[in-house]
Amino acid sequence: MHTLWLTGGDWLAVLRIGLGLWWLESWRHKDKRAWFERGSGIAWAADIAGKHRWALVRNGFSAVVAPRPKVIAHVVVYAELALGLGLTLGLLTPIALVGGLLLNLVYFMLMIHDWAEQGQNSMMALISLMGLFAMCWQHWSLDAAFGLF
Repeated sequence: MHTLWLTGGDWLAVLRIGLGLWWLESWRHKDKRAWFERGSGIAWAADIAGKHRWALVRNGFSAVVAPRPKVIAHVVVYAELALGLGLTLGLLTPIALVGGLLLNLVYFMLMIHDWAEQGQNSMMALISLMGLFAMCWQHWSLDAAFGLF
């Protein structure tokens, strides 16, 4: 494979780091006080899920999220932080890629009617999938430094 400036593996690392920074930005711009103290993030998602066209989403939200809004708020916010750090640093990268892919799929299903959001979720999911199959943790990562995976 011929590339400009960097090797193919280095470019995959750049893509992985960019995805990690994207997750960190998603975490950074969240109003944590509103999410944790007022439950704004889960309330917003509950409104969307309650009107969702798919019964699976409505029922799944009612069964999993609605009974434990504070716990799920913490899971979502800190999952985005963990994904961002893991991908940016290249630590436990395959786990972070699978976790990010799953979280993007949940976001994608919840927001299926909002095409503006779908661009972000589908691109992040595609990068996660590509990074996983291309084993993007082999360059510029703590996984490579520690001999993991």
